[in-house]
Amino acid sequence: MSTSHVTGKARAVVGLAIVLLGAAPTLAQGTRSDYERADNLRNLTTDKVFKVRVDPHWFAGGRGFWYRNDLPAGQREFILVDAEKGTRALAFDHARLAAALSKASGRTFEAEKLSIDEIEPVDGGEALLIRSAGKAWRCSLKDYTLAEDRAAAPTSQAAPMEPERRRGRQQRGRAESPDGKWLAFFKDHNLFVREAATSKETALSTDGVADDPYAGAVYWSPDSTRLVVLRTKKGDDRKVYYVESSPKDQLQPKLHSYDYLKPGDRIPISKPHLFEVGTAKHVSVSDELFGNPWGIDDIRWDRDSRRFTFLYNQRGHQILRVIAVDAATAQARSVIDEQSPTFIDYAGKQFLRYIEDTREMIWMSERDGWNHLYLYDVDTGRVKSQITKGQWVARGVDQVDEQKRQIWFRAGGIRPGQDPYYIHHCRVNFDGSGLTILTEGDGAHAIRFSPDRRYFIDTWSRVDMPPVNELRRTEDGKLICVLEKGDWTELVKTGWQIPERFVAKGRDGTTDIYGVIYRPTTFDAKKKYPVIEDIYAGPQGSFVPKSFRASYSAQSMAELGFILVQIDGMGTSNRSKKFHDVCWKNLGDSGLPDRICWIKAAAARYPYMDITRVGIYGGSAGGQSATRALLTHGDFYKVAVSDCGCHDNRMDKIWWNELWMSWPIGPEYAEQSNVTQTHKLQGKLMLVVGEMDENVDPASTMQVVNALVKADKDFDLLVMPGSGHGACESPYGVRRRRDFFVRHLLAVEPRSQP
Repeated sequence: MSTSHVTGKARAVVGLAIVLLGAAPTLAQGTRSDYERADNLRNLTTDKVFKVRVDPHWFAGGRGFWYRNDLPAGQREFILVDAEKGTRALAFDHARLAAALSKASGRTFEAEKLSIDEIEPVDGGEALLIRSAGKAWRCSLKDYTLAEDRAAAPTSQAAPMEPERRRGRQQRGRAESPDGKWLAFFKDHNLFVREAATSKETALSTDGVADDPYAGAVYWSPDSTRLVVLRTKKGDDRKVYYVESSPKDQLQPKLHSYDYLKPGDRIPISKPHLFEVGTAKHVSVSDELFGNPWGIDDIRWDRDSRRFTFLYNQRGHQILRVIAVDAATAQARSVIDEQSPTFIDYAGKQFLRYIEDTREMIWMSERDGWNHLYLYDVDTGRVKSQITKGQWVARGVDQVDEQKRQIWFRAGGIRPGQDPYYIHHCRVNFDGSGLTILTEGDGAHAIRFSPDRRYFIDTWSRVDMPPVNELRRTEDGKLICVLEKGDWTELVKTGWQIPERFVAKGRDGTTDIYGVIYRPTTFDAKKKYPVIEDIYAGPQGSFVPKSFRASYSAQSMAELGFILVQIDGMGTSNRSKKFHDVCWKNLGDSGLPDRICWIKAAAARYPYMDITRVGIYGGSAGGQSATRALLTHGDFYKVAVSDCGCHDNRMDKIWWNELWMSWPIGPEYAEQSNVTQTHKLQGKLMLVVGEMDENVDPASTMQVVNALVKADKDFDLLVMPGSGHGACESPYGVRRRRDFFVRHLLAVEPRSQP
């Protein structure tokens, strides 16, 4: 997939703009002018794209709306849309209204720069109610006579779409029973109740201690006879320490610490406990099904008080259960028992919604190899229907309509032939029927509904195409009218290079790998350009930009005389389960084999990409990957800058690393560590670390340094005093990173300094 026909025409305009601006292709790369252009790129491209967003002001009754277009040179226009008729037009004659307002108000109004706060059609569309200059005016569209309307009130409204939120019933600390007869509270690490009528206090538990207390939320049964609380046994108290070498308020250094559990540490263990209030009985619940929790969440009682349920996430993240406990017998059973031989991505692909009226649950799972939604019978634990299915993924739920038994959700890969990472918005019935894809265009979509949800505005774009705004009908997604197409004429005039979407096969020869190519504004196809990859390969997501922006950080680096690329290799998310599972106990892989295949394929198409000179940079997990590229693929990658890398997964935060690398700690942790692989280093490596990093332990970088010293390897180290995570994104860090690549890939001394 290369740039479209439209993009190709725009690229020709870019080349013409370079000549017109006198910015002829330079003979050198990494020059002072290259640095200046890189520094000024964001300013140069700001406010150069117009008609990118429609902010609707809907009229009462949902029949239509108005919006304002901001145009070049501070000009503006006002648009009126009749959603029922499917028409879009200028709301009024701007010149005639400006003249009328000037005459009526005694102020000067310019037709191209009208200031209007509110518009409402009245008198059957023969007139407009307009708010401007602090007053409300009734304007006849026949002769543009104005009359002040002192009684007018605002009539338009916005309707942003809110994401689906999980409904909780938790009450913290002290909680009154539903019937008002009891107050539950914690004292001396135990659970007590106080009878409202007598103020008598009764201890429901007596074995709570400081290291294993009853605490947190109180979950009363609806009939007020029972309650559930969590008892949490404390885990390790690991702290990370660092020295702030140059504090602003004193000469001497400061020692800091923060709480930071790492893989393998003992974690707090929470388990639910059931109590009968009238008898003050602590009812024993067997923890056979939830003996090793990473977390217990979403505790709730059934309406009839006969049982409570909770979500159990087992440590190691290979078991995720919904467990029901019978209130009378205290017997626990699994309602949903999700298990995986690799990992369950609870952090990014979890959804649970109880439908209380029909005793059902909506559940998200990758069990068939793709992330989809399932409908469960709460009582039997039986799957009533697989709601979504196919070789595409449900990316998130926006709304559940229990009355209509419909789900509104986002999907990736559901439009054949399009980039599978593009978000489309859909609706489906609980039984899996009636799947309706509401959005259509070949790009990434975001939608906003009208107040009555009969219509929505779909804004979609690509990295190589500015946004298109469409009005569509909610019932079936049918296009009513195109509202605006982004105008990037002024942006193109600056010489801005349009990013190119590119697809190539991965390591297996069959899987499509998606990425983007960025070229400098002085691009000359007759020259040779080193290639630099901006990498982030964290399994928690996918990271190649999909929507349009006038400024991309990778473009700034390209200005120095490089071709920049961004790629989503195997092991990242939002594709199939098989695609994602490549990261399992294998974070060091970073999808590098796929990235190399992709870059080679791009170079085969574009000979100006010199893959004898390939660099790579990234931060955090990207820093781990950048270093790994020189350790395991030093025959391809020649230069790397690694910022605040989590180089050893035993040194980094517990939740992120145990999710992908598993628990308990196995030999794969050492095998995937950059520390244990330093003897394989080839090429030029610069390590950057902020001494005050509280996201990734700074010692993770320093242990790589120690291993490199012991292996007698040459490298550069930049320790940034006073900096935290992402130190290399500071102005100084950006400059040093640029200089490193200019020096080692362009083989010239940087001209970053005057």
